[in-house]
Amino acid sequence: MGLEDLRRRIDGIDDAILDLLEERAEVAAAVALEKRATQKATYDPERERRVIERLTARAAGKFPKEAIGSVYRQVMSACLALQEPTRVAYVGPEGAAGHEAARGIFGLSVRYLEVRAPGGVADAVTRGDASYGVVPLETASEGAVPQTLDALIERDVLIRAEHVLPANQHLLSRAAAGVPLERIHGPAAALAACRVFLAAHHGGAELREASSPAEAAREAAADPRGAAVGGRLLAELYELRVIAERIQERTDEATRFVVLGREDAPATGRDRTTLVFSLKDTPGALSRALDTFSRESLSLSRIESRPGKSRPFDYVFFVEVGGHRSEATVARALATLSAECPWVKVLGSYPRA
Repeated sequence: MGLEDLRRRIDGIDDAILDLLEERAEVAAAVALEKRATQKATYDPERERRVIERLTARAAGKFPKEAIGSVYRQVMSACLALQEPTRVAYVGPEGAAGHEAARGIFGLSVRYLEVRAPGGVADAVTRGDASYGVVPLETASEGAVPQTLDALIERDVLIRAEHVLPANQHLLSRAAAGVPLERIHGPAAALAACRVFLAAHHGGAELREASSPAEAAREAAADPRGAAVGGRLLAELYELRVIAERIQERTDEATRFVVLGREDAPATGRDRTTLVFSLKDTPGALSRALDTFSRESLSLSRIESRPGKSRPFDYVFFVEVGGHRSEATVARALATLSAECPWVKVLGSYPRA
C-alpha cells in the first residue's frame, strides 16, 4: 500500500471518528437534559475518572496509553461545555500552577476566569460568575494554604473534587538547537528551585528575574538566545519548546488543588470529607472531638488548627476523614460532633484523587 493509499485510509478513519464524536455530543446533550430534570450536577469528576480508567485498561497499546487521558479529557471538556455554559475561576497568573491545574481538570473547551486569590475564586463561584473554581489547598513542602482555608470557612462553597499537580519546572525556549543560551527568565522562586541544573548546564547564562511565569515566557518568546523556567502550559501558550524537563532540585514537590462548587459530589465509595469545627473551652475538648471519629472506625488523614476570627487566640480545627457524609458512619460522627462542638461546617465530601 502506497503513501497516498495510507493517507486516504487515515482520512476515512478521521471521518469515522468525527461521526462518532458528533454522536457522543448528541448523547451528552441528552444526559444534560436528564441531569437538569433530576437536579443533578453537570460536572461529575468520578464519572470522568472511571471513563478514562476503563478506556486505558481496554486499550491494546498501539495508541500510547498515557495519551488516552489527555485525549478524552478534551472530549469530555467539549461535551461539558455543550451541557451548560461552563466558566471556571482559578488563581492566576496565566500559565502558572493554578491555571495548569484548572486546564488539567476541565480541559480546553470551558471558559476560564483568572482571579488573584483563593477568596476571589470562592466569591466568583458564590456569585455565579463561575460554575466552578480551582484553588490550591496544600503543598507537599509547606502544608496548607491559609488563604484557601479562610475562604472555605467564610464562603458558601463546597469542595467537589481534588487534583494533585506535580510542581515540575521545565526549561522553555525558541532558541535554535545547539545555540548557547545567554539569558534565562523566571520568577525568583522558580530560578532558585532550578539553580543546580542551571549552574551545571547553563552556567554562562544570565538569570533574569520575572514578575510572573507569563512574563518570563513572553521574554523568552522574544529572545532568540533566551529561555524561561516554568510549567509545560507556558510552552503551549507562548509557542516555546520544552528543551529540558523536570529541572528542579526537588522531584517530590506537588500541590493539591480542589474544585469548588455550589453542591456536594455524589458518593463514590472512595471519598473523603473535609470539615472544620470549633471547641468549647473545657479540658479534653479536642480529645473528645477526635474520639467521635475513632468510635465509628473512621480514619483521619489530616488535622490542622487555624486561628479563629471570633476572638484572639481562639482556634478552629480542619479535619479530613475517610468516607462520604451521606454514609451512615460519617453521618453519625458528624451528628455527635455537632452536639459536642459550638460550630461545625462540612466543607465537602468528594472523590479522592
